[in-house]
This record gives sequence, C-alpha cells and structure tokens, in this order.
Amino acid sequence: MLLKEPRIVNKGFSWKRWINTTAASVNEQSLFYDRSLWFLLLANGITTILAVTQNWNLVALLWVYWFQNLVIGFFHYRRIRGLKEFYSTKGFTINRRPVEPTEEGKYRVARFFLTHYGFAHFFYFIFLLLFSEAGGLSPVDLIYIIPTALLFLGNHIYSYRYNKPRVIGKQNLSTMMTYPYARVVPMHLTIILGFAFGWGLLLFLLLKTLADVIMHVVEHRVLLKGRVRKT
Repeated sequence: MLLKEPRIVNKGFSWKRWINTTAASVNEQSLFYDRSLWFLLLANGITTILAVTQNWNLVALLWVYWFQNLVIGFFHYRRIRGLKEFYSTKGFTINRRPVEPTEEGKYRVARFFLTHYGFAHFFYFIFLLLFSEAGGLSPVDLIYIIPTALLFLGNHIYSYRYNKPRVIGKQNLSTMMTYPYARVVPMHLTIILGFAFGWGLLLFLLLKTLADVIMHVVEHRVLLKGRVRKT
C-alpha cells in the first residue's frame, strides 16, 4: 500500500495572521520587540524631520496631532465595544443612571465616550480653524500635513491590531474612558509649553515623542492589562 504524501495547502499571506503570530511569539517584557512602538517612533521621527527641515509653525503641528488624537479616540471606542471581560465600579453613572457590567452597559460607555471625546475635538477643530487664519497657514502646508497625518493613521491601525491580543485582563468600564485623555494631554502640554517658554522646535518635538512613547507603553503594557484572570 502506497502512502500518499500530505498535501500542503497554501493559505496565502494574511496580515491578521502575521500580526497575531508575531504578538504571541515575542517576549512580552521586552520593549525592543514591540513593533507598534517602533512604528510610533518612526511616525514621530518622520514628522520631526519634516517639521525641522521645513520650519513648520505651531499650527501645522497641531493639525497633525489633532488628527492623531482623532485616530486614538476612534480605536479606543472600538476597543471598548470589543471588550470581552469587564466590570463596573460601584457608583459609576452616566446621565445619573448606573452603569452595570453588561453588554448594554458596555455600549453605553462606548457611546458616551465617543460623544464626549468627539465634542471636545470638535471645539478643538474650531479653535484650529481660527488659529490657522491668524497663524497664516497656507495650502502649501497641506503637502506635509496630510501625509504625516496619514502616517499616524497607519501607525495606530497597526498598533490596534498588534496589541489587541495583549488585552488579557478584565477592564474597568469607568476608567477605560480616561485612557485616551491620559495619552493625548501630555503630548499637547509639551507642545504648548514648548512654544510658551521658547524652547527650540527640535527640543519640544523630541519631548512630545518621549511623552507619546511613555504613554503608549503605559497604556498597552500596564492599563490594558486590567485585572488578570485567576486560574
């Protein structure tokens, strides 16, 4: 009896399978192997080089980072909706109604976060429009603003998919809403303070990158671990 050789089925390349395999195989404790962190450094590095060489003003930078804020908020909204395990602290309410640790409660938190975060950035958008007129932002600046904004979009798409398998613990619904603010506030404080105190463009861009990296690490390696399941 002849034995048939096993047939090898070529499933083709899959970004999702590659990301999940990579995330599962790397050392969780080593930042060196965190591909999403390196991508974030690349996006900030390219933005820094363009800003310095093209002598960007504050308005151009704020538009890029405003867009990055939107992307961070959108993927955090998706992260809340996709939670598998979560809990709610006692006394946590939305519009005076208690939030229970149920699917309906989870979606209420996601909608509330999206509304609150969205309105905050709508007023931020109005401020930037007025600031752009006063700051003399020209259509030529869009040549650099749009590509760098899209670069941050690509970074956060990859980071969301790459770090999704790492969310292994129960998440507190009430504190989940604060994570994006803890991420974006330090970045923008660095920018505003940099111009207020007359720091050099390169210096405060490097400080912004540092704040971005630190909060990325805190968010994905500390906060999103949540309550680790007991076996």
